[in-house]
Amino acid sequence: MKLHIKLELKIINIERMNEMKNHSIKIKEAHKERIQNGTSRLGKRVCYGYSQNQNGELIINPNEALTVMWIYESYLSGYSLGKIANELFERGIKSPTGKDKWNREAIDKLLSNEKYVGSVLLGKRVNVMGIQVDNKGLADRYFTTNTHPAIINIELFRAVQNAKLERSTGNNMGINEASDILNIVSGL
Repeated sequence: MKLHIKLELKIINIERMNEMKNHSIKIKEAHKERIQNGTSRLGKRVCYGYSQNQNGELIINPNEALTVMWIYESYLSGYSLGKIANELFERGIKSPTGKDKWNREAIDKLLSNEKYVGSVLLGKRVNVMGIQVDNKGLADRYFTTNTHPAIINIELFRAVQNAKLERSTGNNMGINEASDILNIVSGL
């Protein structure tokens, strides 16, 4: 009798695990569909330089947009990430997380963010066994243009990506993102 009960419990457990797996697959498929058809909320995530209107659409935050433009132009004119961070601190401009001091990584990511040209790339990161990792060919990515107002033009964006590649001697910070994003936006 005990063996029969244990067997039934194992069968119930297996059925529940299969239900959970099927439910997870359905969620992932729905998420993928929203990404493909442009209705994913991930594409409307606010980044520095933007806010959302009452409909949840990205709109330009004028003060932050001026800072974004200054960062792009300064980098292109030869400023290092560290010099940009110091200048922002001296000007009293808080980081996207509200800190007094910007860090190089935040500036580097801002310089690689396609949202500033009015586009969205979804699927940059994927979950692999519970860990978020950069999506380097592990899953599809979806690039959509003209999803919201641009803060900078595509020419400035491309020039900065090229400058990042040129400056990346022995330093991997930003090199992969710069070359990757240049490949993606090459059709713009």
